[in-house]
Amino acid sequence: MGESFGLMTEEPRQGGLGPRIDGEWSSTGPYEHPAAGWGAALTVGKVLLEQRQPVAGTKAMFTMNHPKSGFDCPGCAWPDDKGVTLDICENGIKHVTWEMTHKRVGKEFFAEHSVSELSQWSDFELEDAGRLVGPMVYDAETDHYVPISWNDAFRMIAHEITALDSPDQAAFYTSGRLSNEASFLYQLFARELGTNNLPDCSNMCHEGSGRGLTASLATGKGTADLEDWENADALFILGVNAASNAPRMLTSLAEAIDRGAQIVHVNPLREVAGTRTIVPHEIVDMATFHSTPTSTMNLQVRPGGDLALIRGMAKVVFEASETDPTALDQAFLDQYTTGLDAYRALVEATSWDELVEQAGLTEAEIRAAADVYLASRACVISWCLGVSQHQHGVDTVREIVNLLLLRGNVGRKGTGPSPVRGHSNVQGNRTCGINHKPTEDWLAKLDEVCGITSPREPGLDTVHTVAALHRGDLKVFLGMGGNFVRAAPDTTLTAEGMSRCELTAHVSTKLNRSHLTHGKKALILPCLGRTERDEQETGPQSISTEDAMSSVMLSLGSRKPASPHLLSEPEIIARIARATMPDSATPWEWYVGDYDRIRDTMAKVLPGFEGFNELVRQHYGFRIPQPARERDFQTPSGKAEFSDAELPNVIPEEADVLVLQTMRSHDQWNTTIYSADDRYRGVRNIRELVFMNRRDMKKRGIAEGDLVDIVATSRDGSVRSVTAFRALEYDTPRGSAAGYFPELNVLLGPDDYSRQSDQPLMKDIRVRIAKTGG
Repeated sequence: MGESFGLMTEEPRQGGLGPRIDGEWSSTGPYEHPAAGWGAALTVGKVLLEQRQPVAGTKAMFTMNHPKSGFDCPGCAWPDDKGVTLDICENGIKHVTWEMTHKRVGKEFFAEHSVSELSQWSDFELEDAGRLVGPMVYDAETDHYVPISWNDAFRMIAHEITALDSPDQAAFYTSGRLSNEASFLYQLFARELGTNNLPDCSNMCHEGSGRGLTASLATGKGTADLEDWENADALFILGVNAASNAPRMLTSLAEAIDRGAQIVHVNPLREVAGTRTIVPHEIVDMATFHSTPTSTMNLQVRPGGDLALIRGMAKVVFEASETDPTALDQAFLDQYTTGLDAYRALVEATSWDELVEQAGLTEAEIRAAADVYLASRACVISWCLGVSQHQHGVDTVREIVNLLLLRGNVGRKGTGPSPVRGHSNVQGNRTCGINHKPTEDWLAKLDEVCGITSPREPGLDTVHTVAALHRGDLKVFLGMGGNFVRAAPDTTLTAEGMSRCELTAHVSTKLNRSHLTHGKKALILPCLGRTERDEQETGPQSISTEDAMSSVMLSLGSRKPASPHLLSEPEIIARIARATMPDSATPWEWYVGDYDRIRDTMAKVLPGFEGFNELVRQHYGFRIPQPARERDFQTPSGKAEFSDAELPNVIPEEADVLVLQTMRSHDQWNTTIYSADDRYRGVRNIRELVFMNRRDMKKRGIAEGDLVDIVATSRDGSVRSVTAFRALEYDTPRGSAAGYFPELNVLLGPDDYSRQSDQPLMKDIRVRIAKTGG
């Protein structure tokens, strides 16, 4: 994989949805340098110059993730490190400078470019056009977006919603960028209107994690926090490429190695995050090029093989307990858990042959991982989408909890389950009510405090929203951030469904594909960015966000807004609500005048938020209390519950079928594409590719750089394909392949979702790959 190819990429094949790339692409081979370090520093400098923000961007670096006086990074949800002055990363700087660009997209831009023309632009080109500066409405006669006043935009939304036969004909989508305050108002509006149709990005990412943890521990969140990471002597990292998806985690990994902890990375692809790093804020290390390992073991499971690995480790723990009574924390198990005997019987009945086959590892490798676990005093197990985006993602999360319970690794320092959330406030969205299946307790408290009557029928999640759009059952789609058409599975089906709406309205900072694949009527509503000053009746306003480890802190933007015509997300929501429900007793305008008023109401509704305004103004905010963290397990049994799921078969029955995973490139954040490069995977100027195992390529007569067709057969029998993608060799297990999201989302059919979590199977796409024209 060390050879460079000077070949031109093909034109996009999916209706212009893919990137249009000019120039040569190349494959330079595996990245041989430490993660982060000078590669990240040089990239940050380049980004600052390209966006013409060397001064403002540098200033932002010193205020990002600073409590009280700064703004929360709009990128990942990794917790802020209290001991670090520059708690930033390459991807965070990219995200912020992308928002702070000098480029503007206003009425002149839309007058020059029709929607049909813009539909042929790449995703990169659309967002690179700049910041949206005023509300726009689609003019079908001219095929252009044209200016509209905010009041007229709100009246249009109100007219379409009130004309519905039922509130359930509207969907209210939420991206992880939304603040806690805006999330609370958004769900309040939807529920006062009369629907629980609140799909969100978590439906596609960590729904399985929440459901698994809730079933086992009665909490939808991980119990570990950053202090626990700092006190663990064993860390297991499953299904996550930290160098790209949570780069600040590299600091925690390096610190763990320095104190002698063991770190086991589990991932089908061998990624740079599992090798070495130079943490950029460690000045001496940067100056001397001194790198630190980020792992002591790397295990390349087959896609979906994590459950078999964890069960194999549990098997070793039970074996050890026959001669060593300290292998199990029996006192903890007796007092705090239920279902141990059934689980032990299941594990002991599972043969090593089954475990080895399903994990894709040797028995020796599984035993080595178990030895690390048995030798540890305190262990944290962390995971991301490589675990949750599978048919059996809920069972795998529960199996992780099973293993932790065996040695009492829940509810004490240095221990616990720790899912890695991928977007800044996606966990806070759910905490604040963005949930299509809310509990009765939650709805009852909301109704009591806010004086409304919430609907009790479950609403639509993302997968079922796509299906309802395609059936024509949804007439209004309101997107609060994000890029739904590109993020959702089966992009073609989603786009077709969106076009059947009477109205689509998207609250955004930049132009994206969802604005161009619109309903009969369409609105673009531009909002303030996280870095920008939010002035309301009582002065500058702060918002709050929740990180992946349940800590809530204030975020204060100070930058002059990109346009005087931008509104904050809370104000947009409140004004839509008032226009739609003019007689509502909810004090929408009063809430927007001072966000403290929103937080005072939230404090009465949300468990653990009592005294919200005082708590969040503490220097580092506050951590939301979790009964499970105190070993108070509020499950039906009153104890942590072992699960006893059967070991799933993750191996395709057909010998020529590969399991394809979709993933981000390094120069990408969700659907935002910064460039067509992927530094850590050794490719440049190409996204229409598929990474394959060398032997799988040879078996199919595919050479490095060949054009291939990828064909997927969905559960419903329908066939989907992409053509002329480049095949590149990569260190991934036989029988597996990988490529980029969202280009490969088109391979997922409407029925390709987990029945456990309702998540799209983005890490489990069964495909056949052959040379184009072969």
